[in-house]
Amino acid sequence: MTSKIRHVTIDCADAYALGSFWSQVLGQPLHEDDNPGDPEALIEGAGLLFVTVPEPKTLKNRVHLDLQPQDRTRDEEVERLLALGATLVDDHRKPDGTGWALLADPEGNEFCVERSAAERGK
Repeated sequence: MTSKIRHVTIDCADAYALGSFWSQVLGQPLHEDDNPGDPEALIEGAGLLFVTVPEPKTLKNRVHLDLQPQDRTRDEEVERLLALGATLVDDHRKPDGTGWALLADPEGNEFCVERSAAERGK
């Protein structure tokens, strides 16, 4: 018998606010039952569950998400995410077009933006 991953759970200070940010990033809605102030928020299609916890984030993530833009370039996606409230943590983009950008969501959780499939020639 095997298991499947039901959710990737992300601890945060405000589940609804952080869930709303990631909902915009992924273009997928929060669950219809989620409301501001709720202790949990779910993006069902992505399997991301945000849970409000009292402790602040203190260290680097042990797990992070790698995003691949679907309908824009990596650099266009980075600019879109910065406008949504992400911050650029470290820039690993190279002059030849390879590399990635390390960003953080509004609560400091790191994630990477890689090149799109079109930019990879795939």
